[in-house]
Amino acid sequence: MEDLFSMGAKKLSPLADRMRPRSLNEFLGQKQIVGEGKLLRRAIEADRLTSSIFYGPPGTGKTTLAGIIAETSKSAFEKMNAVTSGVSDVREVLKNAEERLKMYGKSTYLLLDECHRWSKAQSDSILPAIEKGVIRFIGSTTENPMISMTPAIVSRCRLFRFEPLTNEDVISALYQAVADEERGYGLQGVTLTEEAARRIALSASGDVRSALNALEIAVLSTPVNRRGEILITPEIADDSIQTPALRMDESLFYDMLSAFCKSLRGSDSDAALAWFARLDHAGVDPRIIVRRVIAHASEDVGMANPNAMLTAAAAWQSLQAIGMPEARLPIAQAIITVCESPKSNSVVMAIDRAWADAEKGDYDNVPAHLRDTHYKGADALGSGEGYLYPHDFPGHYVSQSYAPVEAQGLPYYEPSDQGYENEIQSIRRERMKYGDNRH
Repeated sequence: MEDLFSMGAKKLSPLADRMRPRSLNEFLGQKQIVGEGKLLRRAIEADRLTSSIFYGPPGTGKTTLAGIIAETSKSAFEKMNAVTSGVSDVREVLKNAEERLKMYGKSTYLLLDECHRWSKAQSDSILPAIEKGVIRFIGSTTENPMISMTPAIVSRCRLFRFEPLTNEDVISALYQAVADEERGYGLQGVTLTEEAARRIALSASGDVRSALNALEIAVLSTPVNRRGEILITPEIADDSIQTPALRMDESLFYDMLSAFCKSLRGSDSDAALAWFARLDHAGVDPRIIVRRVIAHASEDVGMANPNAMLTAAAAWQSLQAIGMPEARLPIAQAIITVCESPKSNSVVMAIDRAWADAEKGDYDNVPAHLRDTHYKGADALGSGEGYLYPHDFPGHYVSQSYAPVEAQGLPYYEPSDQGYENEIQSIRRERMKYGDNRH
């Protein structure tokens, strides 16, 4: 039961904290995992939830849902933060949980916020307790656990992915806060216009906490008008909204970079520019982006348009010379060039074949006619003997072997029929007219 001091502190706490849902019926969004009849909802209602990891962007309800579990469960509930808790803290919690289980037959939930921040040693310290059922682990993280957490923990937990809330969900939360007489502004005569609610929701990008913070600032900074109401107009909402910042964790970074690269390969200039802008807005080093453009200029365009590589390299030089934001123009030009060029992966296929061949080892000697002849006495060793100088022949071409003796899987490079490679095929056909013109 709350005392007078805790009740007073609760009234002074931020709106987002006061409006935190207290039951599954108040919980917003995440219908894919806590909707009626869904596994997670059934497990919570039956108090049979096993060790789990909740992961997703901030403000999507991970900690809130854990709090609801704590309120509805008959089990004990311990909460820790991976940033501030060490192995000794874990041992204390496990000791209490084990005693609780032995003496009262009562299980314990352990909620660990920022669980991806735990080291392997910290993670290993709770594995036996999870396996024996001493604790039911609930990890909460903004990072992809498959990448950021130790496999031993992940393999023993069920993963639940939280998605950003829809604008409708956020708007619903705003109006709930305006109407709630106990925790919100239901007794203060606050009126939130539809357009103001829409603008706040759009700026929040699915983060209810951010939206409620903006509403709180708007209410606290707006005087009562002549009609005795606090009217939140679109203009007031705009003043209360922080400049939207793109949240960027490691998982989202790689997802966005993957989308950017696939847009380059897929010849979609608009999509590639959109991902470039978002990556830059999130503070990603532009050198990372240009490196990918250079790589794809060879990997996905290659000889179908050799100029794509020149444009990509020029974007790198421009970035080094003038920096951002001016360099966004040559970078954008390189992105568009790669996207709009005819596509061919023949270069990457060729070098992959050559690499695989070289890795087999067991190299033979370089054929005599291809050996170095620049030093004195090379003739006596037979170096260069039999070499045919192409410019001495019609078409500046002569048929002779240049490849290593042990090379397999030839030809490595097979030009496509795209762009300049179609011209390369024509050049090759023209050479073949000369045939063996050594005689």
